[in-house]
Amino acid sequence: MKKLLILILLVNLSACTDITKETQTQVGINNNGEPEGPHTSTEWRIWAYSTAAPSFIASGCKVMEADGTVLREGANGWTAMPGNPRGMSDPENGWKDPHEAMPMVTDAQGMKWAMAYMAGTKPELDHDGWMYMLHGDMGEDNSVGMRMSVNSEGEIDIKTKETAAEGQWIESGPHIMLMPKDPSSLKGLTTDFNTGGPYIMFEGTGYDHVMIPLEGYYDYQSQKK
Repeated sequence: MKKLLILILLVNLSACTDITKETQTQVGINNNGEPEGPHTSTEWRIWAYSTAAPSFIASGCKVMEADGTVLREGANGWTAMPGNPRGMSDPENGWKDPHEAMPMVTDAQGMKWAMAYMAGTKPELDHDGWMYMLHGDMGEDNSVGMRMSVNSEGEIDIKTKETAAEGQWIESGPHIMLMPKDPSSLKGLTTDFNTGGPYIMFEGTGYDHVMIPLEGYYDYQSQKK
């Protein structure tokens, strides 16, 4: 009798698993939560941008495009948006994956910092700000920053691996960023991104901030020890 009950329980559990898989297929969601279908869809973009933060923040954050188009209103004071200044490699089909989009999920102070950075103006924060980038980024010159270099025609020079200062290029995996109200408060913290610990990016530029590596940080660029 005991063996029969165990067999019945196993059959029921298997049936429940099959129903769950069937339901996920019907609503068009993969096991990792990614919506099926084109990456140009609103559903996919909301998923890709918001999941740059933990689920308990992602579920209630505002989601928007870089041009300010709101994809979903939020209620927790956090905002998700793509941060890749180079744009899509295949605009017709949207971002290749969340990593290419370089999405960031930021609080109000972090958003002030981001807007100032993109405008080339000095960040004016009320207090320190925070930003999640759990999908990482496509690479930065750790010493300069794209808004700190202008070519002879007055155009912003977006740094690439080829134009970055020697030994300063870093393509990051998951990380958290701290944007200080007072950049000078970071004095003494290393700028070495190979230690595995927190480090300063863009030191001395006015856009100084702390990069806090998380598990998988060196998935795109090997750590140099």
